[in-house]
Amino acid sequence: MEGIVKHFPGAKALDGVDLEVLPGEVHCLLGQNGAGKSTLIKVLSGAHQPTAGRIVVDDAEVTIGHPVAALAHGVATMYQELDVVDGLTVAENIYLGHELATGGFTQRREVARRTREILRRLGHPEISPHREVGQLPAAGKQIVSMARALSHDARVIVMDEPSAVLDSGEVENLFRVVRELTAQGVAIVYISHRMEEIRAIGDRITVLKDGRTVGRNLPASTPTRELITLMTGRSVEYAFPARPGVPDDAPVVLDVQGLTLPGAFEDVSLQVRAGEVVGLAGLVGSGRSEILETIFGARKQSAGTVSVSGRRLRAGSVPAAVAAGVGLAPEERKSQGLVLDEAVYRNITLSTFARTAKGGWLDERAERRAARAQAEALDLRPPDVERAIRTLSGGNQQKAVLARWLVHGCDVLLLDEPTRGVDVGARSELYGLVRTLADNGTAVLVVSSEIPEVLGLADRVHVVSDGRVVHQAPAQEIDEHRVLDLVMEGSAA
Repeated sequence: MEGIVKHFPGAKALDGVDLEVLPGEVHCLLGQNGAGKSTLIKVLSGAHQPTAGRIVVDDAEVTIGHPVAALAHGVATMYQELDVVDGLTVAENIYLGHELATGGFTQRREVARRTREILRRLGHPEISPHREVGQLPAAGKQIVSMARALSHDARVIVMDEPSAVLDSGEVENLFRVVRELTAQGVAIVYISHRMEEIRAIGDRITVLKDGRTVGRNLPASTPTRELITLMTGRSVEYAFPARPGVPDDAPVVLDVQGLTLPGAFEDVSLQVRAGEVVGLAGLVGSGRSEILETIFGARKQSAGTVSVSGRRLRAGSVPAAVAAGVGLAPEERKSQGLVLDEAVYRNITLSTFARTAKGGWLDERAERRAARAQAEALDLRPPDVERAIRTLSGGNQQKAVLARWLVHGCDVLLLDEPTRGVDVGARSELYGLVRTLADNGTAVLVVSSEIPEVLGLADRVHVVSDGRVVHQAPAQEIDEHRVLDLVMEGSAA
């Protein structure tokens, strides 16, 4: 890709980007949220048409006018946001758009056979080709999306944050598949904010900043600090903020006792004090997200209680939780946390309509004013609160979700995978924001698949395995190896 330019109304998303990918290599694409990575791969996949520039395949310039043309040129794309159809089966999703048919009739047996073969190759033979995709967890849907890319005879596979919803074992399985593909000459364009993944799987790196190429064909061994400086234009210390400690007499804000949700978790008890960050560590599917959703009232427990500042909340009631000062930034922000076709300002003020209303009518000026203040405080990019929120990058959408609860002024903040799809520079900002909220008295309960993140951000850690809290300790008294030991012991039991 040479000199790729892409204009949108009122904005230039790409301003002369170059990307060179060789057969059999893993080429990592880095950049902050909003740097142009997603736009670039949408140009490559035919979803967007470039304003200027050219794409060359095997020394011949090609035009990729639509996604089918991209597949014809051997380019398959796995997007960060899961692109599966919940109402179709696994096999139907994998062969969607290139169905195997004879005389107008789908060869269902052959499709099912090939689907099983691909899933076995991915290390997931337990997923049935006939299962409806909507019944799968997020990690299962990611596997289906990956299988769809493998179902094409692709020469270039673009993977946008493929490990975001995978646990450590599944990530290693992903790497095995990537190495198998590159050994066959397939080129992988790999987008990730996890530096350890880039070190483990990458060959070369291209860095984007503000829609331009600022680093080309760098070795994967390039020091992290150097890469961050290229991405941000400044030196960023990728470190967790200091933990000042929580006084023993700090009041308990969130009190969870004996919480049970059949099939998800059982007899969970925990407390979070004012100014404290408590982390839930565990593998995907351990029940961590369901615990947060139940505390927030999005699920109704069969037993147990949730209290905020001594007041018991009505089970299964989101309005009761919000009224009590509880906020949730959910794991799946697009499907659970945002109204994608609404403006940024409207998404930020969703939980505070009563404060911006006069005589029963919304005061849009007040909405915009409150949203702009938070957009500026969080360095939202671009800072235009009038544009539809679906046009923002994943990290900036996450900032908007957090801005909603900052406007609301919650006493308890529940964070489910708060830095998923967020670059290293923005991560440092989010860590600092969480710590600032805690220092101001907010009780924070955070879930993350990245154990180092939980240990670095939290004051106390609860280890969750198979729906049970199997251990709790101050964060400084437990390390990553001990957490994994506890998780594996719990799973074995």
